Amino acid sequence: MDVENQTRVTKFILVGFPGSLSMRAAVFLMFLVAYILTVAENVIIILLVQQNRTLHKPMYFFLANLSFLETWYISVTVPKLLFSFWSMSNSISFTHCMIQLYFFIALMCTECVLLAAMAYDRYVAICRPLHYPTVMSHGLCFRLALGSWVIGFGISLAKIYFISRLSFCGPNVINHFFCDISPVLNLSCTDMSVAELVDFVLALIIFLFPLSITVLSYGCILTTVLRMPTGKQKALSTCASHFVVVTIFYSATIFMYARPRAIHAFNMNKVISIFYAIVTPAFNPFIYCLRNREVKEALKKLIYCQAIRTD
Repeated sequence: MDVENQTRVTKFILVGFPGSLSMRAAVFLMFLVAYILTVAENVIIILLVQQNRTLHKPMYFFLANLSFLETWYISVTVPKLLFSFWSMSNSISFTHCMIQLYFFIALMCTECVLLAAMAYDRYVAICRPLHYPTVMSHGLCFRLALGSWVIGFGISLAKIYFISRLSFCGPNVINHFFCDISPVLNLSCTDMSVAELVDFVLALIIFLFPLSITVLSYGCILTTVLRMPTGKQKALSTCASHFVVVTIFYSATIFMYARPRAIHAFNMNKVISIFYAIVTPAFNPFIYCLRNREVKEALKKLIYCQAIRTD
C-alpha cells in the first residue's frame, strides 16, 4: 500500500517502565528524588557563582552555564516520565514528541561544545598562566558560552527538520521513556536514509570536533604538568573533575548516537539512556563541588550565613 493511503500517526505511545504497582512506585520515587536533587544542586551552584566574588572566574562562569543547561536537560524528559507512572494512557503527540526530541538533542549538543570550552579554559590556565587574564577575558568567555548554545540549538534544528519530515504510519509504540532519535526513526514507514545520514554526519561533527579540542587541550595540559618541577598535583586537581565529567558524558553519548544506522529500541537502550539522561546530571554537581576547594568554601559560607539569619 502506498504511504499516502496509510493512516498517519498523530501520537506515540511511550512504553516507559511497565511492571507491578510496587515496582513502579519504587522507580517513580527513585526518579523523583534524582530530579529534585539535580535541580537543587544546579540551582545552588548557579547561586554560589552569582553571589560570591571569589567565584567570578571563567571556570565558574562555564560551570554555572553547565548547571543551567543540565537543569533544563533533565527537565526535558523526567517530568513527563514521572507523570507517566500514574497515567492510564502514556501517549505523546507527534508535535510534542518532536519538541521534546529537539530540546533534548539541542541541550546535549550544547553540552558537547561547552565542555570543549571548559577544557580550553583549563589549557590556558595551566599551559599559559601568564596570559590567562588577557586571553580568557569576559568578552571571550561570553562568546564561547553563547557560541555553545547557538551551535547546539542550530545543529539540532537541522536534525529535527529531516526527522519531522518522515512519515509515520504505525505502529506508534516507542519502547522508551522519552522520544529519542533511534526509537523514533525505527517507526518511520518511509525511506529514512537521508535523515539517518544527516543525523549521523551532524552527530560526528558535534561530537568529534569538541572532543578533539578537549583531547588536545588535555594532551597539552598533561605535557605541561609532567614538565613542572613542583605543583603537579595542584595543577591536575583543577582539571580532574572536568575530565571525569567529560569521560562519562562522551562514553555514553558516543555509544548511543555516533552510529550510522538506527538502533533497535530494546531495554538495554533504556538503561543506558537513564545513565546519561538522569544519573549523569545528578552526579555532575557532586563531582565538581566535592573536588573543588573554592566551591566548598563558598557553600560553607552560604550555609553559615543562612544559619545566622535563622538564629
